[in-house]
Amino acid sequence: MDIQRKKTRVASLSVISNTILVIFKAIVGIIIGSVAVFSEAIHSGMDLIAALIAFFAVKMSGKEADEDHAFGHTKVENISAAIEALLIFVAAVWIIYEAIRKLINPQPLETVGWGIVVMFISTIVNIIVSQLLFKVGKETDSAALIADGWHLRTDVYTSVGVMAGLSFIWLGRYFFPGINLVWLDPVIAIAVAMLILHAAYDLTKHAVQDLVDQSAPIEEKEWMQNYLSALYPTVHSFHRLRTRKAGATRFINVHLALNSKLTVSESHNIGDNIVADFKAHFPHDIDVIVHIEPCDGTCSPACKSGCLLSEDEQKAVVANGQAD
Repeated sequence: MDIQRKKTRVASLSVISNTILVIFKAIVGIIIGSVAVFSEAIHSGMDLIAALIAFFAVKMSGKEADEDHAFGHTKVENISAAIEALLIFVAAVWIIYEAIRKLINPQPLETVGWGIVVMFISTIVNIIVSQLLFKVGKETDSAALIADGWHLRTDVYTSVGVMAGLSFIWLGRYFFPGINLVWLDPVIAIAVAMLILHAAYDLTKHAVQDLVDQSAPIEEKEWMQNYLSALYPTVHSFHRLRTRKAGATRFINVHLALNSKLTVSESHNIGDNIVADFKAHFPHDIDVIVHIEPCDGTCSPACKSGCLLSEDEQKAVVANGQAD
């Protein structure tokens, strides 16, 4: 299956599942008067908005580069993830407000069993859909799908919490009829909001990292350095290795110092082989620019920092450069 179509399909599934859950939770929350259940409906509503944003971000990021966007549209996914994180913050603040209001003015809950049922269904559905989002998101390195997956995974945790609270209230009516456990509902809603805020912080951090052109992960950069070091003696030095990530695309720039006696064609072929090996190693889209420099003894500080030659070899290069 085409990667773009695969991403679009799983994003569509998230939209459909969230739409159903929002309606189901909202109806049950209103019927039984549970702020925890209704807060979950709001949470799923945020998930639905996030799923829609992710869906359109995935569609947009798949567009080819054009005259106005020479590096493509992949950063749309990172923008989408940042917006989703903001929505989670808003949802958490609203839930806390409603829960505090409910603590101050507690109201009895009716037909608690329905609340337990809807939370159970929500948990199962969101486990399945979030797992699919994570799977496809990691396969395609899609920031939007991974962010959407975290939305739903947070919903799983909060649904379990609400289900547990409602179960305590329901069981308490039979085993502890003299004890009022209604306060558990808003308290659990506040706990839900705390989990949501934590998830929002993590999402914001990861989204912003790519938006500000943070370097590739350390393990990826180490692989590049080890690979280039292994090219000695073909490569005399490598320096100014710079990386950044936008959506699923890695952008890599590196300067190589080669034997100054090589022809332009020979140097070009070496650069082409390096680009091909980089693309073969990384499973995602990659854009590599290799800048070739002659190693003629006029070493800059940057070139010296990545020099692969021994001291004797360096002296020989300097001597040959002076002889020329």
